[in-house]
Amino acid sequence: MKIDLPRAGFIGTALLSVCLLGAPLQAAAQAEIQQQTEQSQQLPLEDLRLFAEVFGRIKNAYVEPVDDAKLLQDAIRGMIHGLDPHSAYLEPKEFESLQVHTSGEFGGLGIEVGMKDGFIRVISPIDDTPAQRAGVKTGDLITKLDDTSVQGLSLNEAVNIMRGKPGSPIVLTIVREGVEKPLQITVVRDVIRVASVKSRLLDDNYGYLRITQFQVNTGQELVRQIEQLRERTELQGLVLDLRNNPGGVLHAAVDVSNAFLDEGLIVYTQGRLPNSEQRFSATSETVESKLPLVVLINGGSASASEIVAGALQDHHRAVIMGEDSFGKGSVQTVLPLDEERALKLTTARYYTPSGRSIQAQGIKPDIPVADAELKLREHENGIKERDLSGHLENGQAEAEQQQSTQGLAKSDYQLYEALNLLKALAITARNGN
Repeated sequence: MKIDLPRAGFIGTALLSVCLLGAPLQAAAQAEIQQQTEQSQQLPLEDLRLFAEVFGRIKNAYVEPVDDAKLLQDAIRGMIHGLDPHSAYLEPKEFESLQVHTSGEFGGLGIEVGMKDGFIRVISPIDDTPAQRAGVKTGDLITKLDDTSVQGLSLNEAVNIMRGKPGSPIVLTIVREGVEKPLQITVVRDVIRVASVKSRLLDDNYGYLRITQFQVNTGQELVRQIEQLRERTELQGLVLDLRNNPGGVLHAAVDVSNAFLDEGLIVYTQGRLPNSEQRFSATSETVESKLPLVVLINGGSASASEIVAGALQDHHRAVIMGEDSFGKGSVQTVLPLDEERALKLTTARYYTPSGRSIQAQGIKPDIPVADAELKLREHENGIKERDLSGHLENGQAEAEQQQSTQGLAKSDYQLYEALNLLKALAITARNGN
């Protein structure tokens, strides 16, 4: 089983970017790395002498005695830290917590985070979690955890502080763009149960699908939700909402893409190791390959979300709407070093079917729509027939539907625009254009 966890860390699981390989493939990757190491050029002896010299100076001259093992562990962490934000040296607890999130249930706050300028940056809060309910938003910078400043802490250290017993509170000091003073938000830790796929109807004949996170069974759940929507109405179009979805299981992204594609390449990876080059293609077992489709993305859409959006965009199967995605297009492989430690190393990049690298670029929407707040203008003479005393009722639910659409325009402008586009696509499809 291959698992791609998105970017930085889910609080409560220390979720870091990682690609967990099944035992045979993982062993093959280790063997390949060892073989290439043996065949590589001679070790840089002068640099190793310099390392030994620094090690000795610290041992002899530092103000306090330093344990040899600690110095070497810190040296390994520094070596890995200098590569990229997603490679890491994993202690046993870190490796275990990386695997917890795929079950869809874990303890913590319910936010995915990364590092920015020495502070913790909120990449996205997860739907229906303590962090989202407390008001934590994408883009927030966390500067303090209770009374502890995050400056000088590694991402893992900050994540460990934010973890805790369900029911225990933590105060996050947050700097938010557009707000002059730092905010203090209290979040009560809880067991996070993530519903991977949610659905509802928009204006009777248009379906709305929201994927919060790509878990092992997300593809199956998506198909089940679409079938349930079909039982309720004759669908004329679908909105797939991937906003603030930090990613998850790679194969789930392939399954979701395959639900809308009946042929063609979905995603491929390339790296220096032969076994890092993989290709994933759609099959004919698709649940909906024709219905008009609009996909919503934003800066919190990453990894598996970008794979789905990129595949549907390249195959012209959907219109991508919203804001540029996060741009996490690298693959990490976990390589055990011994029974207690592992190395998480970036080994490949993702590419969309047309050959676009997702890394540091992300997916650009076909139609950019900012996360704006719509204010409806009231006309001076806003009197209509329905406002006249004693007017005849229409006998249909048109007025109620109009009010519902206006409510959507105020509460979620991007979804409102996606629905409008979906209606236009459905009209065009019905007219055979």
